[in-house]
Amino acid sequence: MPVGSDFLDDYLIRPDPAAARLGATVAGIDHSGARVETRVVTERALTLYLNSQEIVTMMTIGDHPEYLALGYLLNQNMLRRGDPVEAVDYDEELEVVVVRTPERTDFEQKLKKKTLTSGCAQGTAFGDLMEAIDEIVLPKAELRTSWLYGLTRKINTTPSLYLEAGAIHGCVLCERDKPLVYMEDVGRHNAVDKVAGWLFRHDVDPGSMIFYTTGRLTSEMVIKTVRMGIPILVSRSGFTEWGVELARKAGLTLIGRARGKRFLALAGEDRIVFDQDPDSVEEEGGKHRRKGAGGDE
Repeated sequence: MPVGSDFLDDYLIRPDPAAARLGATVAGIDHSGARVETRVVTERALTLYLNSQEIVTMMTIGDHPEYLALGYLLNQNMLRRGDPVEAVDYDEELEVVVVRTPERTDFEQKLKKKTLTSGCAQGTAFGDLMEAIDEIVLPKAELRTSWLYGLTRKINTTPSLYLEAGAIHGCVLCERDKPLVYMEDVGRHNAVDKVAGWLFRHDVDPGSMIFYTTGRLTSEMVIKTVRMGIPILVSRSGFTEWGVELARKAGLTLIGRARGKRFLALAGEDRIVFDQDPDSVEEEGGKHRRKGAGGDE
């Protein structure tokens, strides 16, 4: 079934691939030796402070720094849902974001500065993130296959840097068949953290939400989804064994390789309601296979 553009109005936040600050046009040659120009993603350093303590320097495309800062602290267990935050101050010129809390936290004396690359693996983790698997009980939500098919079509046809330039990951917070908050970044964990920061800032109940990612379903992706309290995680890419194991332990619905009419569920299958015939769903178009077309990312 063809998809129009009316669904774009459902988004609260969505990518702006035309934003000059997020990309640049670079000249080169193609496989035939012809001169070409192509759009590439910009990455820049962002240093995060928690009060007076420098926590980490991240490589990011530079949009939504406040959400990224809050989400990073939440997903590293430095902030918890409900903790008071007095202010989030961003200085674009200095490329610094400062999260201010009423009182100093335990982490400020314990942590040393860390630098994260733009690679997919974060490489550093603070606190015992695994405690989320044991402490958080995810709600008994449902996922209708009609919602899943609708979401993948809409997300695949949303204008984005992901489709235009590649070299980037996207994460989308969804409710039923509506994509609501679409974040992108050079590292998939940055994109996740932006969504987590948005949830925290706006005090949104995640219990009925669906989380979509373009990246692999790894252990850390599962842990961050559970920490956000979202019961359903969907990806167009594949799984790792530990990611599946942790999802089963946490009661998280884990769906991968979701492309066109096809998907594979390896955990939390009891939430899935099969309400649409897959034969009525079109296969994914070639223009949307820029990422993950030849295998898992």
